[in-house]
Amino acid sequence: MTSIWAVRALATGAALAGWASFVPAYGQVAQEVTTLGEHSITLNLHPFLSEEDLTVLRFIATEPQALAMFITTEGGYAAIAVSPDEGFVKDGAPMPSVGALGGLPDAETAATNATAACQALAKTPTACEVVLQIAPK
Repeated sequence: MTSIWAVRALATGAALAGWASFVPAYGQVAQEVTTLGEHSITLNLHPFLSEEDLTVLRFIATEPQALAMFITTEGGYAAIAVSPDEGFVKDGAPMPSVGALGGLPDAETAATNATAACQALAKTPTACEVVLQIAPK
C-alpha cells in the first residue's frame, strides 16, 4: 500500500495544476474544480480542512490511482465526506470516519450516501460534510 507520505511528496509539485477556483456567494464554501480523465472533480474548501487535508485531497483529485484507493466503483457520481471534528487525515493516515462512495446515479445521492457513511463511523455528533465530488463530464 502506498504511504500517505509518498502521496504528499508527489502532491507537492502537482497539487494546483489544472485547478480552477471559485469564490463562493455569502454562506457558501469556496470550491476548486479540475478534470480527471472523463470526470469533473470538485473540492469543497471547508474551513475545517487542514493544509495536510487539502494537500492529500488535491492529490486524490488529480491522480487516478490515489482516487481509486477511496472510490472503488467506477462510473457514475461519487463523493467523499468527512467529519469536521476529525478531518480527513491525521498523522499521515485517513481517518476511519471518511465516507467515500461511488457508482451512484446522481450527485445528490452520492453526497447523501457518503455523508451517511461518514456519520455512521464518526466519533462525534457534528454533521459530516462532503469535501470531494466526482461527476462524469
